[in-house]
Amino acid sequence: MSARRGLAARLAERAAGGAVRVFLVVTALFWLLPTVGLLVSSLLSARDLNGGGWWQVFEAPSRLTTENYAELLSDGTITGSLLSTAAITVPATLSVLLLGAFAGYAFAWLEFPGRDALFLLVVALLVVPVQVALIPVSELFGAVGLFETTAGVVLFHTAFGLPFAVFLLRNFFAEIPRELLEAARLDGAGELRLFARVVLPLGAPALASLGIFQFLWVWNDMLVALVFADSTNPPVTVALQQQVRQFGNNVDVLAPGAFLSMVVPLLVFFAFQRQFASGVMAGAVK
Repeated sequence: MSARRGLAARLAERAAGGAVRVFLVVTALFWLLPTVGLLVSSLLSARDLNGGGWWQVFEAPSRLTTENYAELLSDGTITGSLLSTAAITVPATLSVLLLGAFAGYAFAWLEFPGRDALFLLVVALLVVPVQVALIPVSELFGAVGLFETTAGVVLFHTAFGLPFAVFLLRNFFAEIPRELLEAARLDGAGELRLFARVVLPLGAPALASLGIFQFLWVWNDMLVALVFADSTNPPVTVALQQQVRQFGNNVDVLAPGAFLSMVVPLLVFFAFQRQFASGVMAGAVK
């Protein structure tokens, strides 16, 4: 009887595993459906888009064309907005990674007066919404000449990205074995060398996860860009919004522009997905 129950249990486990895989595949397909629809729409002419949905491509694949992308990339406004977005996103991501790593290491392994109280203050800043700071920061940036500048947008994103970065990296660095750090100190390593040669390599998964989150948040941001960015050369999210306001239902411009703005974060995610998964699993285990 126990052998039969064991066989039945194994069959049930296999069936459950197959059902879970089918469910995950179906969920992934539904999740990818809007992306596929946007890609196909970006490859259809305005006349074909107005004549039906993107699924018409299954009946007439010959309607696909790259003319929309050729016209879009020849538009200086869109290409300039993509460069403006990169000029904001890359410094805002790198600065958060660098400053967050230094602060996280200090909170985890350095002794100084008020360390715990200061860390609690940093954690409390996580609940401050971006909308609360828009007006006072606008007045501050206007007074110091940073309003409608790339540097102002980078500083704003850096300031609001640091609390989460410090919280995440501090908790990750605190799990590094103390014996490993003490051994490096006995070998003559100073704090800066210890940080660069030991802590940063061990924290690579957490840094990759943080970098992906920060990159996606800044690249896809629209609220901060609307308020602080240069209106003559806005980021791509604002540029696409302006296209809607000026030309209305111009899907032949919006679809390729939206897909291009979405491709870059996807490429960044897939490039660092292994480190991202390692960081998530490490955080789950710890």
